[in-house]
Amino acid sequence: MKKTKPYYFVSWNVNGIRAVAKKGALKWIDEEPPEILALQEVKAEDHQMPQDLFEHAYRHLYVSSSHKKGQSGVALYTDLEPEHYSPCYEIDVLHEGRINEIHFDNIAFFNVYFPNGKRNEERLIYKLEFYERFFNYIEKLRKEGKSIIFCGDVNTAHREIDLARPKENEEISGFLPVERAWIDKLIAAGYVDTFRHVHGDEPDRYSWWSMRTRARERNVGWRIDYFFVSEDLKDRIVDADILDHITGSDHAPVTLRLKRA
Repeated sequence: MKKTKPYYFVSWNVNGIRAVAKKGALKWIDEEPPEILALQEVKAEDHQMPQDLFEHAYRHLYVSSSHKKGQSGVALYTDLEPEHYSPCYEIDVLHEGRINEIHFDNIAFFNVYFPNGKRNEERLIYKLEFYERFFNYIEKLRKEGKSIIFCGDVNTAHREIDLARPKENEEISGFLPVERAWIDKLIAAGYVDTFRHVHGDEPDRYSWWSMRTRARERNVGWRIDYFFVSEDLKDRIVDADILDHITGSDHAPVTLRLKRA
């Protein structure tokens, strides 16, 4: 009996898709095209998405762009045939291009660029409100019988092991107790941080490094990019990782392999 290959998903905050295209920094996708390629911070509208990122011709591309040109934006490429697509404006209430939602095989899959709270108190409050709207939305879907997968730049490191200098950043948005408590809440509700599920407390694994201080060369980073799955999918996790050898952005891609039902 032929074994079916697991689903393969990739998530990456590219920090500008047109800049990534000029660097040829997504050509590696052709080595093993994922069923879903979820990109955050594309900073582009649908018609501005480059055509030569890779050779693989995905069947579908969903783009949610910000009302502010050149900011935020998410894009989801897939070879699956989604039963449903939404930009989730009930969560992304400011229409900043932060979510792609698709449904397939009784799974609700979300590609999310969560807000950054560093700019000011107002943005921190918005970030926390966004967190709550998102949590309530996926909990509603779960009660309706959907399995949940969400990936993207959560803009918060969960535990001290998830950033190189925790003590120095205790009062910085991205590692505030109130932000970390939301991830605690997620996990308590039965969502699984797939990287930690696979790798345990493996240290010094990060997904973002400041470009201003050449932090990547010194691996002074933060793990703020995730794949979470609802608890009913936990036993289907095959692998989850950070592709920290891939360059072209200040973030590294993160991956998930999941057995098919």
